[in-house]
Amino acid sequence: MSRPKRGTRGSRSERPAWDPDSAGRANAGFPCIHCGRVVPELAFGTSQRNHCPFCLWSAHVDIHPGDRSSLCRAPMEPIALWAATDGELRVLHRCTGCGAVKPNRLAGDDDDAAVDELVERLVRARGGRVR
Repeated sequence: MSRPKRGTRGSRSERPAWDPDSAGRANAGFPCIHCGRVVPELAFGTSQRNHCPFCLWSAHVDIHPGDRSSLCRAPMEPIALWAATDGELRVLHRCTGCGAVKPNRLAGDDDDAAVDELVERLVRARGGRVR
């Protein structure tokens, strides 16, 4: 069997569960790259599921939202929260492979404890106290 050309992603059978199927649709769910829990396909409050609602980690799969064309595929750690100009909160992720930083909308089903833990980590990092 010949190897795929450099820069291609190989056959569909070699692709992880979070890659689109042959019709271009995302699969019904995928295992989180960090915690391993099954992440549902649908995300309330956003059209693209881009992070785990349980631990907030992501995978570096997109160049542009929803395109699944990044070749990096490394885990992306949640590192901060950001309030966009419209007031919407977004979680900033840093890729553990290439270092890229990307914002992602918080989804309606994101675990409140995971968001609170991220906030507490940021407060401690700035020398503040958490109640």
